[in-house]
Amino acid sequence: MNMDLYILQQAINAVSLGSLYALVAIGLSMVFGILRMTNFAHGDMMMVGAFAALVLGFVGVPFLLAVLGGIVVAALVGILVERVAYRPVRGAADVTLLLTSLAVTYILENLGILIFTSSPRNFPIPDLMNSAIQFMDGQITFTAINVVTVVLTAISLTALGWFVTRTDAGLGMRAAAEDLGGARLVGLDVDRLIVVAFAIASAFAGLAGVLWAAQAGIVEPHMGFTPLLKAFVAAIIGGFGSIAGALVGGYVLGALEVFIVAFLPSAVSPYRDAIVFAFLIAFLLFRPNGLLNRAQEVKL
Repeated sequence: MNMDLYILQQAINAVSLGSLYALVAIGLSMVFGILRMTNFAHGDMMMVGAFAALVLGFVGVPFLLAVLGGIVVAALVGILVERVAYRPVRGAADVTLLLTSLAVTYILENLGILIFTSSPRNFPIPDLMNSAIQFMDGQITFTAINVVTVVLTAISLTALGWFVTRTDAGLGMRAAAEDLGGARLVGLDVDRLIVVAFAIASAFAGLAGVLWAAQAGIVEPHMGFTPLLKAFVAAIIGGFGSIAGALVGGYVLGALEVFIVAFLPSAVSPYRDAIVFAFLIAFLLFRPNGLLNRAQEVKL
């Protein structure tokens, strides 16, 4: 294959993978931006969304409606988790928030195991989404699900950008991210804003979960763990707490992983995750505020 075409093929793969990481990383950053809390249960919203879409499809709901249902269920579970688990400990010590987050993670994963067992289940998608799209006499190939992933990510990010810059709730979330106490003093309903943030973040994770399952072809209770870790890395690369930073970090991480597999010797590929986390350590050491360096600015 011509090297230019090979690079283009890998760029397409990087955009598709980076879109998934960006969706999850944005949700992490939204919650952290307001509460200064790392929600480790966020990855399990991917599992919730994927399983909800699977169940809806199993009972006969058309695929697109099942995807929408999975996103809605993930958002509702995110709201429930915030109300039941996180709100009672809001303002507590960081270690309390961390342990609560980990507890929610284990509860959700074990509920998934109890309901669906720990065995991976097939995640069927329409044949059209599995179809291959080829260019340049077959030298550039990608599946329809890759296109759907990029398009849905772009639509979601555009909608989010409009929401946080054009609506009262979005502007309120930005104010709360800047100064939570100050937002409360000027009369903003902080509790409602936090619920909205959790709902949007969980909806993004639910969408990412459905797309991840569609690309992998399977869904299982622990499916959100690895994407969560990668999204955490992406958020730090871009600047933790910044939506724009999470977006940039997601695509940088996607490009890094694809580059490792595509351009380095095959003996290096098994160590891809180790290289990614070494990259994270380097950022923490030399650029802890991330690429956008917005640690002291509005995060949303």
